[in-house]
Amino acid sequence: MQAVSSATSATPAAPGRVLTPPDVARATTEPAWVRRLLIGTALAFLSLFLFVPLVSVFAEAFKKGWDVYLAAITEPDAVSAIWLTLTAAVIAVPLNLVFGVAAAWAIAKFDFRGKSVLLTFIDLPFSVSPVIAGLIYVLVFGLQGWFGEWLMANDYKVIFAVPGIVLATIFVTFPFVARELIPLMQAQGQEQEEAARVLGASGWQTFWKVTLPNVKWGLLYGVILCNARAMGEFGAVSVVSGHVRGQTNTLPLHIEILYNEYQFAASFAVASLLASLALVTLVLKYIVERRVQQQLKQSSSLNPSH
Repeated sequence: MQAVSSATSATPAAPGRVLTPPDVARATTEPAWVRRLLIGTALAFLSLFLFVPLVSVFAEAFKKGWDVYLAAITEPDAVSAIWLTLTAAVIAVPLNLVFGVAAAWAIAKFDFRGKSVLLTFIDLPFSVSPVIAGLIYVLVFGLQGWFGEWLMANDYKVIFAVPGIVLATIFVTFPFVARELIPLMQAQGQEQEEAARVLGASGWQTFWKVTLPNVKWGLLYGVILCNARAMGEFGAVSVVSGHVRGQTNTLPLHIEILYNEYQFAASFAVASLLASLALVTLVLKYIVERRVQQQLKQSSSLNPSH
């Protein structure tokens, strides 16, 4: 009887036993060599596929000196590509901002028929290749497309012109703002808006005074990502641009042409502009992401049901 009793007491984890903090720590902590292996693998991956290519871009850009670098980014075709890239971003980002806020507000704050369909359409650019998106615009607005004859008869040009580039940029970037705002608005719930309406606020007053201030950091985060994608888009813009130098080439297309012409110093010089944009985007993304996480924590504490 004593042997049975001692054997039972030596059992490490009997059924129904409550785990103590040391037990939890042992169950959730990997050995030191495993942690070092994982960290080393992650650092090696980042170095090989991120840091080394980034450093090489700037090294090649300044390889022949500051004068060559400055000449590459100030020559007429490069300046035209810069202005076209900025133009497409300046038009696409505000439009996607308006759409993203409206879509997120509708999805997170209201129940209506077709909500799941709207969510599916928002995710469409993530599942469709940018090249396919460009081909769709060619089939719709090209000379042989649905509206091609009407556009040509009225002297409107969409494909191989600035409007086509803007349309392609809008398509590939419109999910970013909405997708950042939807989970944030859903986490915040509807209590504050309902309280504002009870106190007599109109719909617009509720939006401007309650909803928008609560999502300002998430909104900025989505705008940053949207702008970065707009300036760096290649596939869809390549299809609809026509590659007309000095007219319809954005920065990514201009870089491709320079590289194909073996103007390596010039291509890396222009590429360094986009790389600098990527670095600035990462810094801003990190800062705003921390703010968004703080907002989500505050929203969860105020609305435990969400």
